[in-house]
Amino acid sequence: MARTVHHTTLIIGGGNAGISVAARLRRAGITDIAILDPANTHYYQPLWTLVGGGRAPITSSARPQAGVIPAGVTWIRDRAETVDPDNQTVTIADGSQVSYDHLVVCPGIQLDWTAIPGMREAIATPRVSSNYTYDLAPKTWERIRSLRSGTAVFTMPAGPIKCAGAPQKIAYLACDYWRGQGVLDDIRVVLVLPTPAIFGVQEFADVLDKVVARYGIELRTNSELIEVDPDSRHAVVVNHTTGIRDDIGYDLMHLVPPQSAPDWIKKSPLADPANPAGYVQVDKYTLQHTRYPNVFSLGDAGNSPNSKTGAAIRKQAPVVVANLLATMAGQPAAQQYDGYASCPLTTARNKMLLAEFDYTMRPHPTFPPRLINTRKERRDMWYLKRHGLPLLYWNLILKGRA
Repeated sequence: MARTVHHTTLIIGGGNAGISVAARLRRAGITDIAILDPANTHYYQPLWTLVGGGRAPITSSARPQAGVIPAGVTWIRDRAETVDPDNQTVTIADGSQVSYDHLVVCPGIQLDWTAIPGMREAIATPRVSSNYTYDLAPKTWERIRSLRSGTAVFTMPAGPIKCAGAPQKIAYLACDYWRGQGVLDDIRVVLVLPTPAIFGVQEFADVLDKVVARYGIELRTNSELIEVDPDSRHAVVVNHTTGIRDDIGYDLMHLVPPQSAPDWIKKSPLADPANPAGYVQVDKYTLQHTRYPNVFSLGDAGNSPNSKTGAAIRKQAPVVVANLLATMAGQPAAQQYDGYASCPLTTARNKMLLAEFDYTMRPHPTFPPRLINTRKERRDMWYLKRHGLPLLYWNLILKGRA
């Protein structure tokens, strides 16, 4: 039977953003908090690129969700179906309603596997994989490890996606492996990017252009996958500048699906009406909804124009909490997020380029440049990616301490 429960603060989503915000609110003394999320397992998704590249075990990316829910926070193990911000209620899958005084929306991002003809069918075939799901990342490594000749295609869709560097990271990990095996010269590697350059910050693009040249990668910029024929193993790629379509046969393909806000957000009053992807409309600095001041959004579901990364969430969470606390106290949301994000770009199996930037699209280094130059490939940054960041995530970020 449907029922209604009330919580002072309701957080939709129990991923990085939701858990981090809940932990910070608890540390600030807020008591009546609920997280709405159906998942039984919590994933550290940034590790999936390394899994696909054969550099980490998939099991190390997952832990029970019950173990990361902050103490004192109510866990509603269900999913949101609709939200009514005018009446401050969320309807969940079992028909019940949860009312709230304050709402934080961070359910993550939706993988739209049916947006490109043939993509959903192709991903089920032996030669196609993606590092964007827990189940498929190990398959990527199986395909890379078994390929000795032929054509390997790595794609990236247009529009915002989570971890926009991931589509090219796996290409570099694969090429470095194939070079070590002595077979890279026998493999045609095609990297398809919708962007005009390999990266949006020139200082890092200069480094990555050299990486592409080092591996002999065929870079297709301003281009996008528009169709896949899994039976004949052909991918149709269009160059949006010239309009030329190219039919590329593949022996291995790593797909990244187009992405958007969950459907229930797209249909809700919270969505940005000018954005067909349906992301939650927020002020890009305060992360407060532009029409509902008791609603905040962070992480992948918000329409703030930052790169959708875990590093962005780490900087967004304290801003959301500070502004939420201010709103609770009847004060204006004064804290601002500057658009910081970082993209740890694995350029080899033991090297990484740490690209940090903000809304200005200029380098925004965390480490003092005179001590650590992160504008070049570094082995110590590889160890940060493989070991340091997961430790930081599980032990500090999810506990609201970093």
